[in-house]
Amino acid sequence: MSFILKRVGAAILMVWVVASIVFLAIRLVPGDPAELLLSQGGVAPDPAAVAELHERLGLDRSLPAQYLLDLGRLATGDLGTSLQDESSVADEIAHRLPRTLELIAAAALFAVLVGIPGGLLAAMRPGGVLDRLGRLLSALGLAVPVFVVGTLLVLVFAQTLRLVPAGGYVPLAQDPLKHFTLLAMPALAIGLGLASSVFRMTRAAVLDVSQRDFVRTARAKGVAPARILIRHVLRNALMPVITVLALNLGTLLGGTVLVEYVFNYPGLSGLLVDAVNARDYPEVQGVVLVISVLFVGLNLAVDLLYAVIDPRVRHA
Repeated sequence: MSFILKRVGAAILMVWVVASIVFLAIRLVPGDPAELLLSQGGVAPDPAAVAELHERLGLDRSLPAQYLLDLGRLATGDLGTSLQDESSVADEIAHRLPRTLELIAAAALFAVLVGIPGGLLAAMRPGGVLDRLGRLLSALGLAVPVFVVGTLLVLVFAQTLRLVPAGGYVPLAQDPLKHFTLLAMPALAIGLGLASSVFRMTRAAVLDVSQRDFVRTARAKGVAPARILIRHVLRNALMPVITVLALNLGTLLGGTVLVEYVFNYPGLSGLLVDAVNARDYPEVQGVVLVISVLFVGLNLAVDLLYAVIDPRVRHA
């Protein structure tokens, strides 16, 4: 129980630190959001209108007062209203977040199904044909930027072969087949790099664990190779693989901007870019805070999963 409480306490502290940093960072960005909202056609807005909007939005208060107000609102789960159209930030995030999560989940599923079996097969015969081919492909997957992969996928499968649409989004309830068809290419663009990381870590971890004393002892006792591989090697090799996968997933939560742009996918990252360009403080802070909570929650889940896989972690 103390292990869980420590991890949860650290997670809450991390979310507070991130929220505070974001609050200060977005207010140090040059540009007045009130002036941006009231400017039309490059004409400077009326100073009286700017002052009135400052008062209505609470921007006329001191920085500490704004911080305490925002912190109190966030503590109650209120993410505020958008400065652009006064819509609920929480509602807009709730509308877009499932799309980005689905995209990342599909990419992670692809990475696990390809990376772990591939790394396992490569480690079983190091230096063999599968090992060399896998290392070459994984190096390419890590070296090629995700927007280049996305562009190539559009060029080959959408424009040349015309097998799938170039991009867009259709709700699952409206057309399940088209929904997954449109999801496939952006998920593949993200998943190739993730699968490469998982492959390399799985291969390295399996090779390392295979040389441990307890594995040698199991072999000397005549334990079946398949049992050794699954029960002893793979189980102990999964911890670093889970770490790499979790860290990459957390990074992808805020790093799908280019993929969503290439495939015209209306996810959370596009909302963040629009909010930054408009100096929409509540929307920027709400999106970043949600991404941070998900990232911290993912790492907390990994810590707890470690304790399940290896009980020694609980006493570390």
